[in-house]
Amino acid sequence: MDLLYKPWPWYIAGPIIGLTVPALLWIGNKRLGISSTLRHICAACVSFDIPLFQYNWKKESWSLFFVGGLFLGGVIGGWLFANPNPVEISSKTIAYFSSFGIAPQNGLMPVEIFNWQVLLSLKGFLLMIVGGFLVGFGTRYAQGCTSGHGILGLSALQWPSLVATASFFLGGILFAHFVLPYILAL
Repeated sequence: MDLLYKPWPWYIAGPIIGLTVPALLWIGNKRLGISSTLRHICAACVSFDIPLFQYNWKKESWSLFFVGGLFLGGVIGGWLFANPNPVEISSKTIAYFSSFGIAPQNGLMPVEIFNWQVLLSLKGFLLMIVGGFLVGFGTRYAQGCTSGHGILGLSALQWPSLVATASFFLGGILFAHFVLPYILAL
């Protein structure tokens, strides 16, 4: 029972995530991915003549239930099986963020970055609004998100997914080292 209340090691969680891909393909010929669900929601709600949303979205309505299940599972799992231990962060990461005035946190989100007052500043606008737009644009440009390319695409040995996943990681590393320090210094 202790396994339910602690983070699962990679050798248990990884295969479970990896097995969802063939399970979805085998059970209903469905492809795993989250970013396409936003497209389905927009196609269901928008009546404009936008070519991107002109398709039979009802055929893909299962993904709405999939995302709803992910959300509900996260809420139930966080409520019933919450890990009482604080999140472990490496001492180098703590020192790196402390150099920008971000104190060690008890939770996942540093209040020096994620709060309403910061959102209304240049730093908050760049991190949350511009960053959110760039993530959305990149997801659309790459024709999928990290879960779609990194889990489904790589397991299907798709070359474009390998390029996209490598680009996600490279972009994150470059941003963290060359752009984020300037934004946090604002």
